Amino acid sequence: MLVILGYVIVCGCIFGSFVAQGGHLAALWQPLELVMIFGGALGAFFVGNNGKSIKATLAALPSLFKGSRHTKELYMEMMSLLFDVLSKVRKEGLMSIEGDIEKPEESPVFSKYPGVLSDHHIVEFMTDYLRLMVSGNMDAFQIENLMDNEIETHHHEGAVPAHCIAKLGDGLPAFGIVAAVMGVVHTMESVGIPPSELGMLIAHALVGTFLGILLAYGFVGPLSSLLEQKLEESTKMFQCVKVTLLASLNGYAPALAVEFGRKVLYSTERPTFSELEEHIKKAKTK
Repeated sequence: MLVILGYVIVCGCIFGSFVAQGGHLAALWQPLELVMIFGGALGAFFVGNNGKSIKATLAALPSLFKGSRHTKELYMEMMSLLFDVLSKVRKEGLMSIEGDIEKPEESPVFSKYPGVLSDHHIVEFMTDYLRLMVSGNMDAFQIENLMDNEIETHHHEGAVPAHCIAKLGDGLPAFGIVAAVMGVVHTMESVGIPPSELGMLIAHALVGTFLGILLAYGFVGPLSSLLEQKLEESTKMFQCVKVTLLASLNGYAPALAVEFGRKVLYSTERPTFSELEEHIKKAKTK
């Protein structure tokens, strides 16, 4: 929603000011210039990226027009799930969660938290390391190193769409110049026509530069920044799980282990100690 609002503000301020100065919007409507700019940028996008990167970028585009799913409520749900799992381990032993981590979608523990269960990446991350804890063959330092490497891999993989869109935005001004140069070439071919017609051709040529810069900095470039922010939010969930499980491995009680996880969250989404405690109590009654 904010993306659409931002686009409306960009268009309103730029085109509104142009009209207020006495400009005519019809002069800016140059379909062939748009074909040159978008076509050239799209072709370069396919040349510069492999199939996996293109697929990841296209899959990430719908998320740009949705609000963030990483809310305080989701974090509290995840930490309540971790508390339940670690409490079960503390009371019944590590082997008691074997069935829960093998088929989390059928687990009575995991099924209480549909928001977390819908994110298969975080569920897989959580169950994989709980499985390693059950095996008992790795110490906390080994697991921490493995977690760090997996989170780094997740971050690099998630950064691919943002990187691709940033490169696409960086190329748009150049393709705008290409379109403008083509317009100038056409104008020079027509140097013998009346000055009024010649001026119109020059104006059409300059529109290419305008459109390339506007599309780059007003429309495409900001999308890469938004994807980076969404990636940072998703990575924070993995870090929360990591810190909580490592605290448990080091012998801390479930309530304290969850507190470790709470402290790594961003302040804008981090619940207070009382809010988390109250949420965990409510979850127990379900």
